Amino acid sequence: MNTQACLIYLMSELRQSAVRDLAWALLSPPLLSDMPATQRHPLQASCWLQHDTELANWLQALDADNTALEAHLQQSSVRRLGLYYERLWQFALQAAPDVEVLSANLPIRQQGHTLGELDLLLRDNEGVHHLELAVKFYLARRDSDGAAHNDWLGPGSHDRLDIKLDHLISHQLPMSSTPEAQASIAHLQIAQPKAALWLSGYLFTPWDQPTANPHGHNPLHLKGRWLYQRDWNDFIERNPGHWQPLPRQAWLAPARLVGDTRWNHEQFETWRLTLNQASNAQLLIRLEPSTTGDWLEAERVFLLNDRWPESD
Repeated sequence: MNTQACLIYLMSELRQSAVRDLAWALLSPPLLSDMPATQRHPLQASCWLQHDTELANWLQALDADNTALEAHLQQSSVRRLGLYYERLWQFALQAAPDVEVLSANLPIRQQGHTLGELDLLLRDNEGVHHLELAVKFYLARRDSDGAAHNDWLGPGSHDRLDIKLDHLISHQLPMSSTPEAQASIAHLQIAQPKAALWLSGYLFTPWDQPTANPHGHNPLHLKGRWLYQRDWNDFIERNPGHWQPLPRQAWLAPARLVGDTRWNHEQFETWRLTLNQASNAQLLIRLEPSTTGDWLEAERVFLLNDRWPESD
């Protein structure tokens, strides 16, 4: 079983939302496969990635009893999606049988001023590694062909793929080699870590126009579509089904809802018609029934205010 097949299998089996997010974090493909920096899966040297049935067994055991995972996640009150993603990785790497987490979110300071932090320092059979983790949702602009990295914006339009890559490559990855970082990790008595990144997430294209993928994209990257609020009637005529908004903290793994948590058509229309025309981006999912009676996400789209990105 390869990682993609393993993820598809687990998404049909796992029921606990945090465990599904954990499986998604560990097995979802990166957004890019070609970039001017080293990209390394945090479990690259682990038996869990080389023999992913062992990983699947561990995740299924967690799904049966997720007490340890929930306790780990509750140690932080910060609800930012990026931090949640990091904490999922920390939990898995601490449990992996052949990976040693040396430090997580290590602040690097100079004369009392924080320069940044190292997301992860770990040791495995391939040496000591400094890893930067990121999960991102980028939307292609309508006025572009999508090939350039600066054509891809975050749903709030404050983030951009080229800017994020530049920050990762120019600032975050080199940080572990600075004198300040060396002073901070001296007590670990380790060699100079090898710096690498891991960038996962989803890419969204306009619902009604063909768009190229960004340069260096991973052919297996996860995807969705986006539309303006004014487009909804045309969109739903061509894309009927059970649609429902997804809370931000549930944006990672494909959703799985039990029957009584699925909205009916009237609930959705009430929500949509009272949605502020200047509201932030809303992630919508189309649900289909499963053989178990639950409802599974079949696709996802971002619903944007009509002035995006200029209004944000």
